[in-house]
Amino acid sequence: MLHSTKKNPPAEAGARQVHTIEPVYDRNSRILILGSFPSVKSRETGFFYGHPRNRFWKVLAGITGSPEPGTVEEKRRFLLEHGIAVWDVIAACTIRGSSDASIRDVVPNDLTPILETAKIRAIFTNGSTSDRMYRKYQEPVIGRPAVRLPSTSPANAAFSYEQLCEEWKICLSFLED
Repeated sequence: MLHSTKKNPPAEAGARQVHTIEPVYDRNSRILILGSFPSVKSRETGFFYGHPRNRFWKVLAGITGSPEPGTVEEKRRFLLEHGIAVWDVIAACTIRGSSDASIRDVVPNDLTPILETAKIRAIFTNGSTSDRMYRKYQEPVIGRPAVRLPSTSPANAAFSYEQLCEEWKICLSFLED
């Protein structure tokens, strides 16, 4: 048996990933919700918050009094009809699976196209990692603070669905005309 002297990186090192999901927004978008980077399930489905246990879609439907969207097209239409823009802070990074804690070597997304097209009244971050990454990479460039909301991830067991809805209701005041 031959043994290589070159070692493979340990599995916990993660893999380089590039964000391939286009942002959702139009000129009528009033708020921007930013995640950190798409989960494995989101990367597989090709759309935001694709993990079936992520409560993002259920929370947005709950606070807007709308039916929960199911398909990618329904989700896209839901966002645009409600004036919600969605994207992620990170364009590329090294990540292990879906673990936000493993994110390294960050390349931030350029938020300028969204901010130049839409009249964004408020920026929200979905969880602490997106908030930390936003403050580090985005806020110094665009000069706008973000409001951190509790993560809708299934990993955030500290918040019930009802508690998430209560916290996320702040979005509604920026959507009203």
